[in-house]
Amino acid sequence: MKQSKKDIMLCEKDALQDLLDAEKLLMNYYATALTEGSCKPLRRQLYKLYGEHADTQFLVFEQMCNRGYYEVMPADKMLVDQKTEMFSKVQKQIAAENQA
Repeated sequence: MKQSKKDIMLCEKDALQDLLDAEKLLMNYYATALTEGSCKPLRRQLYKLYGEHADTQFLVFEQMCNRGYYEVMPADKMLVDQKTEMFSKVQKQIAAENQA
């Protein structure tokens, strides 16, 4: 027997994950459109919409975390320090190349 859309129910976790994925995808589309936008009014509107979806994405993310559906592991301080140092070196290198 073939199921129709009305026969399929998502559980809360799956519905939130679907919403989170959709918001992330929309943010990617808006970011791409923003970089391609050629006039200021369009870019302002795209930036506004990008921000609204960023806020929605974060709200969904928070709800998932609060419900135990999305676990975030704290970053190891040593790893964060290593990455910070690495990016600082790259940033200094780029700045030196731009001055040359």
